[in-house]
This record gives sequence, C-alpha cells and structure tokens, in this order.
Amino acid sequence: MKCLVLGIGNLLLGDEGVGVHALHALAEQVWPDEVELFSAGTALLDALPSLEKADHVIIVDAMRADHTPGTIYRVPLDECDFNRPIASLHGLDIGNVLALSGRKTLPEVIVIGIEPAVIDWSLQLSPPVERALPDLLTAIKKEIVRTKGLNQDPNDRGGASP
Repeated sequence: MKCLVLGIGNLLLGDEGVGVHALHALAEQVWPDEVELFSAGTALLDALPSLEKADHVIIVDAMRADHTPGTIYRVPLDECDFNRPIASLHGLDIGNVLALSGRKTLPEVIVIGIEPAVIDWSLQLSPPVERALPDLLTAIKKEIVRTKGLNQDPNDRGGASP
C-alpha cells in the first residue's frame, strides 16, 4: 500500500507555501519505500502519476478556517470546502486531478492544514506558522504511521509511537 504525502502551495506567498516547506523538512528523513514525498507546489497536475499509484494521500497545505494562525487541522478531503476557482494559483484542485487519474476507486485523502497568518509576497513563513512547523510535521508523521499501520515513526529513535 502506497502512501503519498503531497505538499502544495506557492513559495512566493509566505504561509501559502507551508506545504512545500513541510515536505522539504520531511525529505531530510528516511522513509519506507511505501511512503512517497512529492512537493507539487502549485502544479498539482505534475502529481498525477503518483496519485494514480497511491492508496492513501496526505495533502499538506495552508487552510483558512478562521482560527488562530498556526492552528493545525486534519480533515478528510470530502469535508473540505474548496472555494478556489479552477484558474487558481494551484491550477486544478485535487478533486479535478483525481478525476483525471481515471481510477475506479479513489484513494483515502486526508488534508493536514495549517491556519496561515500572512499570504502576501514573501519567501518566509510568518512567525506563528514557523513556530507551529514542528507540530505540523508531527501531525503529518502521525498520519503516515496511521495510514501505513506502523507502530511508530520510522525516524523516531527509540521513542513510543507518535
């Protein structure tokens, strides 16, 4: 069973790029072959070959839900409200890209989101989102462990399961 962790967002727009920042941090660790990390940025269509093979998809992105910046969310994709038009900076949304895959059964898709503070021209994350990045990484790792049926994070050196 393949687990795809998909980081999306625009690195030029501050907190909007948090999914890509998170994927870069995760890529510094070792993962089982069944876990694929893919930093799509704003080009979700580029992830189509990986989406076609995935049994589980974890999307990492900025997510506005009107809570304190840095708040982390775990939401099944079918419960997400996409208010982006098709011509958004992400191009096609994940639902459209999954439809293009031609799969008969769709993978389980979970969104791990974080409340942004600043979406404006910047290559840096805002201070509240930067401070919450370790917690975001922990949430992603917990989701990987859950989807893979692992007892613990393979990068955890001797600790209990996350």
